[in-house]
Amino acid sequence: MLKNWGWAGIGAGDGDARLIASISRGDRHAFQELYRAYFPRLARFLGRMTRNAPLIEEVINDTLLVVWQKAQTFDGSSKVSTWIFGIAYRQALKALRGVDEPEEFTSELPGGEELEPERAASGKQLQQGVSAALDALPLEQRMVVSLTYFHGMAYQEIADTMGCPVNTVKTRMFHARQRLKTMLSSHREEIE
Repeated sequence: MLKNWGWAGIGAGDGDARLIASISRGDRHAFQELYRAYFPRLARFLGRMTRNAPLIEEVINDTLLVVWQKAQTFDGSSKVSTWIFGIAYRQALKALRGVDEPEEFTSELPGGEELEPERAASGKQLQQGVSAALDALPLEQRMVVSLTYFHGMAYQEIADTMGCPVNTVKTRMFHARQRLKTMLSSHREEIE
């Protein structure tokens, strides 16, 4: 339980943990701050996972409702982000069971309009190729790649988020990289 965990020892840089502690006491302002901080991160993560734009906001709201309701259960045994992403992952899996057909989800890289036309077109083509290759991966492999490269999580954090052993995460990453290498071979000179 949060109340039994040593919050006095939290470092000055651990703002998320302080927010969770405040949320556990019913602080709505802390919850709003956490919501604003995590909404874009969760949207990117869930966009890659669900490929269903309308579902993303619903899953984020469900996730953060769980955070609001269960903040007192956060015990500090993981990073706050790992705990929240784990909740989001489980909420998304639950939501995906009820979805018939996913909708297309696209994400734009910032700054594309500032590039020269040829480079912008080449970059857009590369972005579409990478996005299509990631989307072609099985869900578990896609999530490992997304959490590693787009969310900066370590393998142990991913294992905690996905509820599987670290070696499973490593295996999924190995197979994802092999598949991506094959699928992106036509874009090799654009990548290098």
